[in-house]
Amino acid sequence: MAEDIFQVGDKVTAIYKTGKYIGEVTDIRPNAYLVRVLAVAKHPMQGDLHNPKQTDVTIFHQRRALAFREQANVPKNMVKHYEDEIPEYKASLQEAVGTMRRKLGEEDKEWNQKSLEMLEALEADYFK
Repeated sequence: MAEDIFQVGDKVTAIYKTGKYIGEVTDIRPNAYLVRVLAVAKHPMQGDLHNPKQTDVTIFHQRRALAFREQANVPKNMVKHYEDEIPEYKASLQEAVGTMRRKLGEEDKEWNQKSLEMLEALEADYFK
């Protein structure tokens, strides 16, 4: 097995499911890094992960962003170095939600509309 690239405490970006986060490595596992979330870089897509951008699915899932300081096992190939200053969690979440909202509003498709509905419900909970 190759040497691990990261050490505990390193600042990283981590792609988990369809979201992207900024955080720090808290443990090194055989096939993953345990990453503590400190900011959101990209909000997760809504809907069924196995049938992306489709609405004709059994359940159209609402996908929340990982919470501040929540930890996730992230496959090693989905973790990259992060050099910039880490933004404040809530501000980063607001920016990520706003970016997703703008992108979803660019097309008038059923999946975009359903995703916007899910995002609106999440916003009401995130920023109450």
